[in-house]
Amino acid sequence: MAGSTLALALNALSQQPLSIAIIEPFQTDHHAHPGFDSRSIALAHGTVELLKSWGVWDSLYPFATPISQIHVSDRSHAGMVNFDSAQLGLDALGYVVELSKVGQQYAEKINACDNITYYCPLSVEHVERTSEQVSVTLSDQQIITGKLLVAADGALSTSSSQIGFVRQEHDFEQVALIANVLSDQAHQGRAFERFTSSGPLALLPMSDNRLSLVWCLSAEQAERMQHVSDSEFLTQLQATFGWRLGRFLQVGQRSTYPLLLRYHPQTIAHRFVTIGNAAQTLHPIAGQGFNLGIRDIATLAQVLSEEDTRLMGDYRQLATFRQRRETDRQATIQLTSTLVHLFSNDWLTLRVGRNLGLMAMEMLPLLKTPLLNRTLG
Repeated sequence: MAGSTLALALNALSQQPLSIAIIEPFQTDHHAHPGFDSRSIALAHGTVELLKSWGVWDSLYPFATPISQIHVSDRSHAGMVNFDSAQLGLDALGYVVELSKVGQQYAEKINACDNITYYCPLSVEHVERTSEQVSVTLSDQQIITGKLLVAADGALSTSSSQIGFVRQEHDFEQVALIANVLSDQAHQGRAFERFTSSGPLALLPMSDNRLSLVWCLSAEQAERMQHVSDSEFLTQLQATFGWRLGRFLQVGQRSTYPLLLRYHPQTIAHRFVTIGNAAQTLHPIAGQGFNLGIRDIATLAQVLSEEDTRLMGDYRQLATFRQRRETDRQATIQLTSTLVHLFSNDWLTLRVGRNLGLMAMEMLPLLKTPLLNRTLG
């Protein structure tokens, strides 16, 4: 998704004609309907504003579910804080969109662009750079040559490995269990983040009154919860989350993935740059990862559009991108990692401290500002 978003952003911002290639290894049937189990992602307010500026948002808005409130709480303790879009004078704090529908809209937009070529299902087998260009050999042995290669190929970016970038990892010793659920009370656009001793539990509002669940557990707990009956799963979810949404009635297909911080300290090289999850993959706490990647895209598209296309891929140009992104990147990585360690244990001193902090933020709105600014993107 990051690569396609960048292509559309460049098309919107560039004052000069560009030839863009998107290389995608996975074929997707954009006409298939995933039904109840459709996967989704939360777009922060700032992300939506960027998508508007690139002419992308109008096609996504009809199926986007607005987030009107965010409720943050600590299980079995009094601390809680609420963010309300109406109090902030916003239409929404963010929106939840289903990835399948985003894919459909992106495919239509890309197909309508004569200057964008879509190579799918193909992957990059080899990267070769010279002073003037970069060439990639695809899995079908085609060779594509250009001025700049942008790696948007996910957390285990093979392109970055070929360039020689060293990936650093930190294991949070948690596993994310994801599923869609249904409750007997309307979510009314409310999103929830509930901190527990095993890790955070998030529920995001979706269409048809569904909720997207991200439940962070130990590996042993996740293995068990993935395979218990639906009835047992809903009982355990109810006990952990509580009754703010009434009774949970249905759970869809469950899947899991391990939670690690993966990032490349080096994000640029001559004629090469990494963005999004290829540059940094974060813990899902506070929903920062995708929105951080969108800010990568916005800055890169802006930097590339400011210069003559003959300079595209030049190291000095990419150094400008790195300099503009580094503060936000490091601050977001630090914030998410700190929140995980602060809220994913049951030590008495931390438990008391974090609850006092949540209560203070609720009573003194000024204290909410730093977290709110990060949440809004």
